[in-house]
Amino acid sequence: MEFEYLPSIFSVAGLVMISIISPGPDFTIVVKNSLVYSRKTALLTAFGIALGILVHVAYTLLGLGLLIAKTPWLLFSVKCLGAGYLLYIGFKGLRAKKAISPLRNAHHKHDISSFTAIRSGFFTNALNPKCMLFFVSLFSLLIDPNTPVVIMLIYGLIIFVETLSWFGFVAFCLSGKSTREKFNAAGHWIERITGGILMGLGIRLFFMV
Repeated sequence: MEFEYLPSIFSVAGLVMISIISPGPDFTIVVKNSLVYSRKTALLTAFGIALGILVHVAYTLLGLGLLIAKTPWLLFSVKCLGAGYLLYIGFKGLRAKKAISPLRNAHHKHDISSFTAIRSGFFTNALNPKCMLFFVSLFSLLIDPNTPVVIMLIYGLIIFVETLSWFGFVAFCLSGKSTREKFNAAGHWIERITGGILMGLGIRLFFMV
Protein backbone atom coordinates (compact mmCIF):
# COMPACT_ATOMS: atom_id res chain seq x y z
CA MET A 1 0.00 0.00 0.00
CA GLU A 2 1.29 3.44 -0.92
CA PHE A 3 1.64 5.71 2.10
CA GLU A 4 0.38 8.69 0.12
CA TYR A 5 -3.15 7.27 0.40
CA LEU A 6 -3.12 6.99 4.21
CA PRO A 7 -4.70 10.45 4.74
CA SER A 8 -7.49 9.53 2.33
CA ILE A 9 -8.06 6.20 4.08
CA PHE A 10 -8.30 7.91 7.47
CA SER A 11 -10.63 10.52 5.99
CA VAL A 12 -12.95 7.81 4.66
CA ALA A 13 -12.95 6.01 8.00
CA GLY A 14 -13.75 9.17 9.95
CA LEU A 15 -16.39 10.62 7.64
CA VAL A 16 -18.19 7.32 7.19
CA MET A 17 -18.32 6.70 10.94
CA ILE A 18 -19.81 10.16 11.50
CA SER A 19 -22.36 9.46 8.77
CA ILE A 20 -23.51 6.05 9.99
CA ILE A 21 -23.95 7.05 13.64
CA SER A 22 -26.31 9.86 12.63
CA PRO A 23 -29.96 8.82 13.24
CA GLY A 24 -31.80 7.83 10.09
CA PRO A 25 -33.72 4.94 8.48
CA ASP A 26 -30.92 2.42 9.17
CA PHE A 27 -30.79 3.24 12.86
CA THR A 28 -34.57 3.18 13.14
CA ILE A 29 -34.98 -0.25 11.54
CA VAL A 30 -32.23 -1.72 13.73
CA VAL A 31 -33.84 -0.31 16.88
CA LYS A 32 -37.23 -1.68 15.82
CA ASN A 33 -36.00 -5.18 15.01
CA SER A 34 -33.80 -5.28 18.12
CA LEU A 35 -36.61 -4.46 20.53
CA VAL A 36 -39.39 -6.37 18.78
CA TYR A 37 -37.61 -9.50 17.55
CA SER A 38 -34.67 -11.70 18.55
CA ARG A 39 -30.98 -10.82 18.81
CA LYS A 40 -30.34 -13.00 15.75
CA THR A 41 -32.85 -10.97 13.75
CA ALA A 42 -31.34 -7.71 14.99
CA LEU A 43 -27.81 -8.75 14.01
CA LEU A 44 -28.97 -10.01 10.61
CA THR A 45 -30.67 -6.66 10.04
CA ALA A 46 -27.33 -4.96 10.76
CA PHE A 47 -25.67 -7.35 8.30
CA GLY A 48 -28.26 -6.47 5.67
CA ILE A 49 -27.51 -2.78 6.12
CA ALA A 50 -23.80 -3.45 5.66
CA LEU A 51 -24.56 -5.37 2.45
CA GLY A 52 -26.76 -2.52 1.27
CA ILE A 53 -24.02 0.03 1.75
CA LEU A 54 -21.71 -2.07 -0.43
CA VAL A 55 -24.15 -1.49 -3.28
CA HIS A 56 -23.62 2.27 -2.98
CA VAL A 57 -19.86 1.82 -2.71
CA ALA A 58 -19.73 -0.47 -5.76
CA TYR A 59 -21.68 1.65 -8.21
CA THR A 60 -20.11 4.88 -6.97
CA LEU A 61 -16.60 3.54 -7.51
CA LEU A 62 -17.68 2.34 -10.95
CA GLY A 63 -18.86 5.86 -11.81
CA LEU A 64 -22.57 5.04 -11.98
CA GLY A 65 -23.34 7.03 -8.85
CA LEU A 66 -22.27 10.27 -10.54
CA LEU A 67 -24.39 9.38 -13.57
CA ILE A 68 -27.46 8.86 -11.37
CA ALA A 69 -26.80 12.04 -9.40
CA LYS A 70 -26.49 14.05 -12.61
CA THR A 71 -29.54 12.47 -14.30
CA PRO A 72 -32.72 13.97 -12.80
CA TRP A 73 -35.14 11.22 -13.77
CA LEU A 74 -32.82 8.48 -12.50
CA LEU A 75 -32.32 10.28 -9.21
CA PHE A 76 -36.06 10.83 -8.90
CA SER A 77 -36.68 7.12 -9.58
CA VAL A 78 -34.22 6.13 -6.83
CA LYS A 79 -35.89 8.58 -4.45
CA CYS A 80 -39.33 7.15 -5.25
CA LEU A 81 -38.18 3.58 -4.70
CA GLY A 82 -36.51 4.46 -1.41
CA ALA A 83 -39.41 6.54 -0.16
CA GLY A 84 -41.90 3.88 -1.22
CA TYR A 85 -40.06 1.16 0.68
CA LEU A 86 -39.83 3.26 3.85
CA LEU A 87 -43.53 4.10 3.60
CA TYR A 88 -44.34 0.42 3.14
CA ILE A 89 -42.46 -0.86 6.19
CA GLY A 90 -43.56 2.20 8.16
CA PHE A 91 -47.21 1.49 7.38
CA LYS A 92 -46.76 -2.12 8.46
CA GLY A 93 -45.35 -0.85 11.75
CA LEU A 94 -48.29 1.48 12.30
CA ARG A 95 -50.63 -1.51 12.02
CA ALA A 96 -48.79 -3.53 14.70
CA LYS A 97 -51.02 -5.20 17.28
CA LYS A 98 -50.34 -5.92 20.93
CA ALA A 99 -48.61 -9.26 21.55
CA ILE A 100 -50.75 -11.90 23.22
CA SER A 101 -48.01 -13.90 24.93
CA PRO A 102 -45.28 -12.62 27.25
CA LEU A 103 -41.82 -12.51 25.73
CA ARG A 104 -40.33 -15.00 28.19
CA ASN A 105 -42.74 -17.71 27.02
CA ALA A 106 -42.83 -16.85 23.35
CA HIS A 107 -39.32 -17.97 22.35
CA HIS A 108 -39.64 -15.67 19.34
CA LYS A 109 -42.54 -17.67 17.95
CA HIS A 110 -43.48 -14.65 15.84
CA ASP A 111 -39.90 -13.80 14.87
CA ILE A 112 -39.29 -12.98 11.23
CA SER A 113 -37.12 -15.19 9.04
CA SER A 114 -33.39 -14.66 8.55
CA PHE A 115 -34.00 -13.70 4.91
CA THR A 116 -36.63 -11.14 5.88
CA ALA A 117 -34.31 -9.64 8.51
CA ILE A 118 -31.44 -9.27 6.03
CA ARG A 119 -33.81 -7.96 3.37
CA SER A 120 -35.24 -5.30 5.68
CA GLY A 121 -31.77 -3.95 6.45
CA PHE A 122 -30.52 -4.29 2.88
CA PHE A 123 -33.36 -2.43 1.17
CA THR A 124 -33.58 0.23 3.88
CA ASN A 125 -29.99 1.18 3.07
CA ALA A 126 -29.68 0.29 -0.62
CA LEU A 127 -32.76 2.34 -1.56
CA ASN A 128 -31.69 5.39 0.44
CA PRO A 129 -30.60 8.10 -2.03
CA LYS A 130 -28.97 10.07 0.79
CA CYS A 131 -26.35 7.30 1.00
CA MET A 132 -25.79 7.50 -2.73
CA LEU A 133 -25.30 11.27 -2.65
CA PHE A 134 -22.97 10.98 0.33
CA PHE A 135 -20.68 8.49 -1.41
CA VAL A 136 -20.78 10.38 -4.70
CA SER A 137 -19.63 13.49 -2.83
CA LEU A 138 -17.03 11.60 -0.80
CA PHE A 139 -15.46 9.63 -3.63
CA SER A 140 -15.53 12.52 -6.09
CA LEU A 141 -12.97 14.15 -3.80
CA LEU A 142 -10.86 11.04 -3.20
CA ILE A 143 -11.02 8.96 -6.39
CA ASP A 144 -9.33 9.76 -9.67
CA PRO A 145 -8.37 7.63 -12.72
CA ASN A 146 -4.99 6.91 -11.15
CA THR A 147 -6.34 5.56 -7.86
CA PRO A 148 -5.18 1.91 -7.50
CA VAL A 149 -7.87 -0.75 -7.37
CA VAL A 150 -6.46 -2.07 -4.09
CA ILE A 151 -7.02 1.34 -2.49
CA MET A 152 -10.64 1.40 -3.66
CA LEU A 153 -11.12 -2.10 -2.25
CA ILE A 154 -9.68 -0.88 1.06
CA TYR A 155 -12.20 1.97 1.05
CA GLY A 156 -15.02 -0.52 0.51
CA LEU A 157 -13.76 -2.86 3.22
CA ILE A 158 -13.48 -0.03 5.75
CA ILE A 159 -17.01 1.15 5.00
CA PHE A 160 -18.44 -2.37 5.26
CA VAL A 161 -16.64 -3.16 8.55
CA GLU A 162 -17.55 0.17 10.15
CA THR A 163 -21.19 -0.16 9.15
CA LEU A 164 -21.48 -3.74 10.35
CA SER A 165 -19.62 -2.97 13.60
CA TRP A 166 -21.74 0.05 14.51
CA PHE A 167 -25.15 -1.38 13.73
CA GLY A 168 -24.11 -4.77 15.11
CA PHE A 169 -23.18 -3.01 18.34
CA VAL A 170 -26.54 -1.21 18.46
CA ALA A 171 -28.39 -4.46 17.71
CA PHE A 172 -26.47 -6.41 20.35
CA CYS A 173 -27.04 -3.78 23.05
CA LEU A 174 -30.77 -3.40 22.42
CA SER A 175 -31.67 -7.03 21.74
CA GLY A 176 -30.76 -8.51 25.14
CA LYS A 177 -33.49 -10.53 26.84
CA SER A 178 -33.83 -8.19 29.81
CA THR A 179 -34.05 -5.16 27.52
CA ARG A 180 -36.70 -6.74 25.33
CA GLU A 181 -38.69 -7.93 28.35
CA LYS A 182 -38.85 -4.35 29.60
CA PHE A 183 -40.16 -3.18 26.24
CA ASN A 184 -42.38 -6.19 25.51
CA ALA A 185 -45.57 -4.77 26.96
CA ALA A 186 -45.15 -1.72 24.76
CA GLY A 187 -43.82 -3.66 21.76
CA HIS A 188 -46.73 -2.71 19.53
CA TRP A 189 -46.20 0.95 20.41
CA ILE A 190 -42.51 0.64 19.54
CA GLU A 191 -43.46 -0.72 16.14
CA ARG A 192 -46.03 2.03 15.66
CA ILE A 193 -43.66 4.81 16.71
CA THR A 194 -40.76 3.54 14.59
CA GLY A 195 -43.24 2.94 11.78
CA GLY A 196 -44.31 6.57 11.98
CA ILE A 197 -40.68 7.69 11.98
CA LEU A 198 -39.92 5.56 8.92
CA MET A 199 -42.95 6.98 7.11
CA GLY A 200 -41.80 10.48 8.00
CA LEU A 201 -38.33 9.73 6.65
CA GLY A 202 -39.92 8.32 3.50
CA ILE A 203 -41.93 11.50 2.96
CA ARG A 204 -38.79 13.60 3.48
CA LEU A 205 -37.04 11.79 0.63
CA PHE A 206 -39.45 13.37 -1.84
CA PHE A 207 -38.27 16.81 -0.76
CA MET A 208 -34.54 16.15 -0.83
CA VAL A 209 -32.47 18.57 -2.84
